[in-house]
Amino acid sequence: SALTHKWITTDFAEALLEFITPVDGDIQHMLTFMRDLHRYTARKLGDERMWPLSMPCYIAEGQDIELAQYGTSNTGRFKTLYREGLKNRYGALMQTISGVHYNFSLPMAFWQAKCGVTEGEAAKEKISAGYFRLIRNYYRFGWVIPYLFGASPAICSSFLQGKPTTLPFEKTDCGMYYLPYATSLRLSDLGYTNKSQSNLGITFNDLHEYVAGLKRAIKTPSEEYARIGVEKDGKRLQINSNVLQIENELYAPIRPKRVTRSGESPSDALLRGGIEYIEVRSLDINPFSPIGVDEQQVRFLDLFMVWCVLADAPEMSSDELLCTRTNWNRVILEGRKPGLTLGIGCETAQFPLPKVGKDLFRDLKRVAQTLDSIHGGEEYQKVCDELVACFDNPELTFSARILRSMIDEGIGGTGKAFGEAYRNLLREEPLEILQEEEFIAERDASVRRQQEIEAADTEPFAAWLAKHA
Repeated sequence: SALTHKWITTDFAEALLEFITPVDGDIQHMLTFMRDLHRYTARKLGDERMWPLSMPCYIAEGQDIELAQYGTSNTGRFKTLYREGLKNRYGALMQTISGVHYNFSLPMAFWQAKCGVTEGEAAKEKISAGYFRLIRNYYRFGWVIPYLFGASPAICSSFLQGKPTTLPFEKTDCGMYYLPYATSLRLSDLGYTNKSQSNLGITFNDLHEYVAGLKRAIKTPSEEYARIGVEKDGKRLQINSNVLQIENELYAPIRPKRVTRSGESPSDALLRGGIEYIEVRSLDINPFSPIGVDEQQVRFLDLFMVWCVLADAPEMSSDELLCTRTNWNRVILEGRKPGLTLGIGCETAQFPLPKVGKDLFRDLKRVAQTLDSIHGGEEYQKVCDELVACFDNPELTFSARILRSMIDEGIGGTGKAFGEAYRNLLREEPLEILQEEEFIAERDASVRRQQEIEAADTEPFAAWLAKHA
């Protein structure tokens, strides 16, 4: 059951798989767990393959994309209706873009050492303030993630669906559009962002301010979405016509999170217990890994997250938040361009990207030395040394490497070749952490859980929806 399975579910569409690893303190164990999920799935997919790129290809029509289905319970129908709303608001094609979400938290021992917290309300406030500091630095410097790991410098012409674009695309004979220095078109306005949300004024300085901004967006009517209508010919088209149908619709490169209790909204969970972890949402699928992410990336993210918490992070107005988008857009659309410069906040001074990147890595190296001294070995420092080379030689970045293949083979050829190779590899590899019996048991238990939810529902969907919309 995609509604209740612990590890394998669906995102927007029936064909869009989502794999979830449990909370883990060990990088190797987490990646091996993720690989087991891919191994088992690859064996069960018959002749199908998992597409190894963030940007889709070969999609003729948006209406050919089947929305994810979660059964007949009110919760299940609500999830599908939310996706119907996304389709009607942004188009189904945009929703088929995929990525990697990386959840990160720091242990209580860290917060005790940093802020002297123990438990209770004061700890909640201080830990939340620490995570907001991380988020503000992420907005200021997180463009380094698409610079290093962006892997969507091109799109299939079918993806544009005849829509005009002002981007100066180059075109190959096989109908592929690309920007020669782009890193992650997935993160551009072509991809997974939402212009109507850019003026919501949500800030990351204070938990109560942030939640108030989020709740405001859910209650603010949208003229544009009102034109779609909420219902037509007896069919529901969206949950409501507000700027956000639900809180999850807020597109952001990073989110503060807390595990929700039954029936609790994400923002109410944050108010109850403060920020528990953060979700990094700027990673493209890594096409060079059979599971879409690798150890080097995880170690880099750990280093960068720790640095973001420790580095100075002045409070940020909604205006400055918009200004940070300028740097991100430059890196997304032309990050590898020789001579590219970046600004700081809304100031006019510009600095060469390689210099800013290398300055950042000098700091990261110090974090790496500390982490290596704790864990033993030199793995974190090694990652710093490998990645800092990308600033002097942009050809080492993921986007440059994958673009070379795409220009030669097209997106379709590249995706098929990688997908086929990974399918064969994963199907042959033995499971390492999970056993076949555990997959079967979780499959059966998930179906039972869905049936129990459906049996417990007594309220008609329309009445239930009226309370939740």
